[in-house]
Amino acid sequence: MSSSDKPKLLIVEDDSGLQSQLRWHFDQYEVVAATNREEAIAAVRLHEPAIILQDLGLPPDDEGVDEGFRCIREISTLSPTTKIIVMTGNADYENAVRAVAMGAYDFYQKPVNTDTLDLILQRAFHIHELEQRNRILQEQKQAPLDGVIACDPNMLKICRTIEKLGPSNVTCTLTGESGTGKEVLAKALHKLSPRADKRMVAINCAAVPENLMESELFGYEKGAFTGANKRTLGKVETAAGGTLFLDEIGDMPLGLQAKLLRFLQERVIERVGGREEIPVDVRVVCATNKNLKEMVAEGTFREDLYYRICEMEINIPPLRDRFGDKLLLARHFLSTFTEQQGHNNITGFSPEAIEAIEAYDWPGNIREMENRIKRSVVMADDKLISSEDLGLLNSDELTINLRQVRQTAERNAILRALAMTESNISATSKLLGVTRPTLYDLMKKYNIQSSSIGE
Repeated sequence: MSSSDKPKLLIVEDDSGLQSQLRWHFDQYEVVAATNREEAIAAVRLHEPAIILQDLGLPPDDEGVDEGFRCIREISTLSPTTKIIVMTGNADYENAVRAVAMGAYDFYQKPVNTDTLDLILQRAFHIHELEQRNRILQEQKQAPLDGVIACDPNMLKICRTIEKLGPSNVTCTLTGESGTGKEVLAKALHKLSPRADKRMVAINCAAVPENLMESELFGYEKGAFTGANKRTLGKVETAAGGTLFLDEIGDMPLGLQAKLLRFLQERVIERVGGREEIPVDVRVVCATNKNLKEMVAEGTFREDLYYRICEMEINIPPLRDRFGDKLLLARHFLSTFTEQQGHNNITGFSPEAIEAIEAYDWPGNIREMENRIKRSVVMADDKLISSEDLGLLNSDELTINLRQVRQTAERNAILRALAMTESNISATSKLLGVTRPTLYDLMKKYNIQSSSIGE
């Protein structure tokens, strides 16, 4: 097994003799060593070890434990999933227990008995692996529909609505800002329908010139106009038996809206230059980033067509309003692009990048995030993507108080976890990766009662 394939173990020990002994003994691991708190924090950032074996007495406080406790706190904040095993002296049992209460996984008293230490480390690595698998399963659960990554309550409600609408023939219109994922949800509707084995055909109503839109939709007969050398099927007929996706329906020319309405009512079409009525069985899904009700009031969109295509209207919230989804999507895109481009040395986002992702408003929504992260994977020089790599370093949108952003995100995470576990404190603390006392402290800090989950 190469060193890169071995589990990573960080040993934080200022005694060079003991450090060498431990490094030699644990040759089945990729061992990284540090002699003080600063070196330990740097090693955690660089190597992301699964397990840390740490002496509680660290310089410059060799005789005390304050520096050791500070190291535990900082590592637990930086890497909550890492297991810290504290080494203490024989007469230091109380500090060892205090270290565990502070976030350490386990403790071991000197002098070192390597056989016992082997068992403790093996168990710690095993539990770390199980927790990692569990996190992967949880992430999979956060993909409620094929292609949809979300944990925001409103988005999950939309996904449940899509699941209910999938088997039906109801004409749906997806509304929302550009880049919110309307086409992804349209594809999910198609895949959940009995028409999934047929084609989903899309046409962007804003991208086709007005004089060509009718022939694009309904097709044309040979000789219908100059250049019409053969009969050509339109998008509607091509989608027969499947789903027709009319993207940017708000940009459809007013003159063509009447013909589309007739098709939706009668389910028959006439090709340009033809007189034959052709029945077509197709499910229609529409999308737009425009306010159709306002367009109806202005007279730029037919009211009867509006009610025909909006048998079910689904409004997709912008990314800035989706609690918890920013980082969830960012990590999903990072994993996707690092794998696609072979940049497996990139392991995550720096703390500053995470703050920037949460603070930024993402006016281009998911499409903007996807593009920024794809670019950052190409440009990054380090293992962690920085806010500079994302192009968010000096953005005006980041002038808000980042501490407030973190507190808001932390409070929302606690509320969601309480809702998911039905206010079970033990289950909530496990879900959040904190101890029960820490959870109680956080709930007190943010004035959260169990009844608050209904807020």
